[in-house]
Amino acid sequence: MNVLRFSDLCAQGKVSGQRVFIRADLNVPQDDAGRITEDTRIRASVPCIQMALDAGAAVMVTSHLGRPTEGAFEAADSLQPVAQRMAELLGREVPVVNNWTDGVTVQPGQMVLLENCRINVGEKKNKEELARKMAALCDIFVHDAFGTAHRAEASTYGIAQFAPIACAGPLLAAEMDAISKALLAPKRPLVAIVAGSKVSTKLTILKSLADNVDQLIVGGGIANTFMLAAGLNIGKSLAEPNLLPEAKAVIEAMRARGAAVPIPTDVIVAKTFAADAPATIKAATDVADDDLILDIGPQTALALAKQLESAGTIVWNGPVGVFEFAAFENGTRTLAQAIANSAAFSIAGGGDTLAAIAKYGIEKQVGYISTGGGAFLEVLEGKTLPAFEILMQRAQG
Repeated sequence: MNVLRFSDLCAQGKVSGQRVFIRADLNVPQDDAGRITEDTRIRASVPCIQMALDAGAAVMVTSHLGRPTEGAFEAADSLQPVAQRMAELLGREVPVVNNWTDGVTVQPGQMVLLENCRINVGEKKNKEELARKMAALCDIFVHDAFGTAHRAEASTYGIAQFAPIACAGPLLAAEMDAISKALLAPKRPLVAIVAGSKVSTKLTILKSLADNVDQLIVGGGIANTFMLAAGLNIGKSLAEPNLLPEAKAVIEAMRARGAAVPIPTDVIVAKTFAADAPATIKAATDVADDDLILDIGPQTALALAKQLESAGTIVWNGPVGVFEFAAFENGTRTLAQAIANSAAFSIAGGGDTLAAIAKYGIEKQVGYISTGGGAFLEVLEGKTLPAFEILMQRAQG
């Protein structure tokens, strides 16, 4: 994708003394006391901030946090806990600035954290007046928040329209590169794993991928719906019978291209949805009316793992079973290990997927782990994200 990159501006010496406004994604989980429980997004934002500071910029950083009400600031919405963690990571003081849209005082070599941007009236609806105010604060706008790249808001899109220079930060640029490598110019065969509880939430993704991938592996409740479409009994398993025509259409679209949606040949079932429910391996043709399918069977898992061995590119979104329960994690663990061992370029995204990657300790063996949930899904749907769109427009002058 043709966008201006902040790293290039720094390398060209065009950042020293400039006012740099970084839109980061610092929306981290917190406990009831406001303590940060997982800081991946803060750590991921540090390289861009450090790059700007090292280049001699006057640095402003902002992000949303939680779901505040515009125009009504509350202590629970504050980025203060984020500032404390960021100060530890950067080894420097990180002051938090309130009411910042009318002006910010920051010197070259210094940084400030601008309070929760979603408190500003007009942020979510991308009001032009607010976007222009933000743009007036800076000489260079840096979008480094892939997790918000699918939203056209004042701090993600509007400011990019009106800032003197608008560019992609290193985190956003890395996402762009990984997406291009996996979907726009993939090494074949291209295999996609799409799993989750409902076909309806990922139907457009399945349709889009059916036109492009060589193998489409489905899991979870989605696989149950596809099993129904193939004429198999799924007992009382989670499925969406009203979407059988859509599932059949995806199967036919793949078949027409000489590709396939593998239907499980064996499954792991239980009578109740519980961590201690007795698990039974059954042939896919032997599922009883009172069975719940909670994982793919070992035979299916090994067959799919073998297909992943020969893949050129793997896109992974969603665990294929209830991997949180030990009795029903074999399918997800087997595919995770196959992805880790594969020579293919792999890109993975989505909250449950990241949890599985962490559980099985394969972070270093996955080619790229996407930080954006909704944004990653929209890319898989074939959509052009607003952030990419506006940055590509600005790069063309």
